[in-house]
This record gives sequence, C-alpha cells and structure tokens, in this order.
Amino acid sequence: MPIVTVQLTREGTEPGVDHVTAEQKAAIFQGMSQVLLDVLGKPHAWTWVVIQEVDVQDWGWGGLPVLEYRKQLAQEQQ
Repeated sequence: MPIVTVQLTREGTEPGVDHVTAEQKAAIFQGMSQVLLDVLGKPHAWTWVVIQEVDVQDWGWGGLPVLEYRKQLAQEQQ
C-alpha cells in the first residue's frame, strides 16, 4: 500500500487565494494515484495521498526564507 506525502507552501496560485484549493487537492490526489497505477500497477484503492500545507514563513530554500530567496532569484533574472 503506497503512501505519498506532498508538502506544499500554504499560498494560492490565484490572487486573493491563500491556500491550495479543494479542486487542486483533488487533482493532486488523482494525479499521484494515477502515477502509482501507471508505474507500479498499484490500484487507486491501495494508494494513500496526504497533503501537508506549510506556512510560507516556515519554508526555506537556498539557506533563506523562501520569499527572500524568490526575491533574490527574480533580481538575478532581470
């Protein structure tokens, strides 16, 4: 029985949305289950998917808080 944990920052992808929506989570559940079916032949009924949303201030990247790191990347790309 596969168990997949997906960790995401708690922020939206659309203006005014500060979380992953129920529809997006449903798509993640479906997609992760489908990958395990396609690759390992594991039926959807055997697959558990857990989504953990992490506050953006609790996520680090490249030795920095993720928002600071993103700012740095954006400046470098200009």
